[in-house]
Amino acid sequence: MHQALENLLDLLDLERIEEDIFRGRSRSAVVPRVFGGQVAAQALVAAGRTVPADRMAHSLHAYFLRAGDPGAPIVYTVDRIRDGASFTTRRVVAIQHGQPIFHLSASFQTYEEGMEHQAGMPPAPDPESLPTAAEMLPRYADAFRDAGVVDRLIEARAAVDLRYADAPPWGSVGTPREPRSQVWFRTNGKLADDPLLHVCLATYVSDMTLLDSVLLAHGRGGWAVGDVVGASLDHAMWFHRPFRADEWLLYDQESPSASGGRGLGQARIYTQDGRLAITVIQEGVVRIPR
Repeated sequence: MHQALENLLDLLDLERIEEDIFRGRSRSAVVPRVFGGQVAAQALVAAGRTVPADRMAHSLHAYFLRAGDPGAPIVYTVDRIRDGASFTTRRVVAIQHGQPIFHLSASFQTYEEGMEHQAGMPPAPDPESLPTAAEMLPRYADAFRDAGVVDRLIEARAAVDLRYADAPPWGSVGTPREPRSQVWFRTNGKLADDPLLHVCLATYVSDMTLLDSVLLAHGRGGWAVGDVVGASLDHAMWFHRPFRADEWLLYDQESPSASGGRGLGQARIYTQDGRLAITVIQEGVVRIPR
């Protein structure tokens, strides 16, 4: 297992300080705030640790309230909203310096048989044919305002093998494109057979690239290029079918709208054999610097 993945798993292994209170740490991010995918994944870990093991996460809805301080611990308080015959609901608030920075509601369900249908998987290149982050990012070094961004991005993504099917936003600055983006991802090493762990890893990765398609529509490269400022506002995920985060997953993303200083991204995540595993929707602040 890659050392970076071991470090990430350690980051998600929260300390229980009371029955429904947990404490998490942060690590240095590419930007001087806590990475949104980290706090979302940690909050889901906290919720999952208060739920019976036979109930799988099927949805989460979250709001990013304040920028997190990577130098301070995060306390996660869990409210046991409901324990029903089939569904369990939890609410989690992440707190730093006495203030809430993040709020998550998550629902868990016991397995049951039901009707089956799904949207088909779109065409996508073989992930093994695409360059890794370490191979791809140096090609675009000249696009970034800070020469150190390439190294920081590679380090931030070392736990996950994430490969773009097409040029990323910073690879086509100034040229608007169709607001669609595809990436393949999997963890850089095998994971334990714990369904909650795989769901939490997918939640972590889901915040990395979802708003790319908003940038593509306007020919913008993003915060690292300096032509956009922004942050995640809210995030929702629905987990439809079992999957493994240590096997290739296709993240097919698009942006149906941007207005009022906000951009919306929506996506479907498929297993390599074509099963629809997850649906994701996120809105973020996307502003042009003045």
